[in-house]
Amino acid sequence: MADKSETQKSGGRRSRQTRRASLTRQKLMDAARSVFAEKGLDLTRIDDITERADVGKGTFYYHFGTKERLIRALIENMMGELVESIEEKCKGTNDLAELLDSLIGSHIEFFSNRWEDFVLFYQGRADLTLQEGYSGIDTPFHHYLSRIETLIDDAIQYRVPKPALRRIAFAAAGFLSGYYSFAAISSHEENVDEMFRALRGALVASLTRFIREAAPPSGVPAGGIQDV
Repeated sequence: MADKSETQKSGGRRSRQTRRASLTRQKLMDAARSVFAEKGLDLTRIDDITERADVGKGTFYYHFGTKERLIRALIENMMGELVESIEEKCKGTNDLAELLDSLIGSHIEFFSNRWEDFVLFYQGRADLTLQEGYSGIDTPFHHYLSRIETLIDDAIQYRVPKPALRRIAFAAAGFLSGYYSFAAISSHEENVDEMFRALRGALVASLTRFIREAAPPSGVPAGGIQDV
């Protein structure tokens, strides 16, 4: 029977090793976020990431194996946090216009101090339109769009076809991409939030009108028709 103190020491060593491995993995992810924001997903090399993280390539391969797996891990983590933030911000909101404004506001708050994550979000969305992209990153984005669709669907009185809801979700995400793209080229003296306040209101009004126009002409309540 193993000595209790030896068992405790062994457990302590494993715990320290686990913590060190976790810190190294996070160090690589932070370095990758920074390099991806500067060079883009395609132009970034594994050497760029390991040099920024100040670790060997063997360490990278141990934790991720490929750049594609690292990209997938980054996007899954970031999109999961974004969805949680959206759901918290929009919780209990039943008015359609208020929900859309909260939806846009939740994105702005989430990315306000996370520029590198926004670049990853922007590049990941663009990758979905390519025939050859990074395997697996579509799953968190489709989950994100599905959650937006559900929030909007819950706030309207009439059933809107799924394709229309998907277009609305894309419109909201596209607004944020444009918002931060503009912010990136604006001078620090400009108040971007103030400049976009009217545009944000116009988008909410446009999306609200689009949803109402997409509702069935007969005005059948949401529970009274079937999807087609």
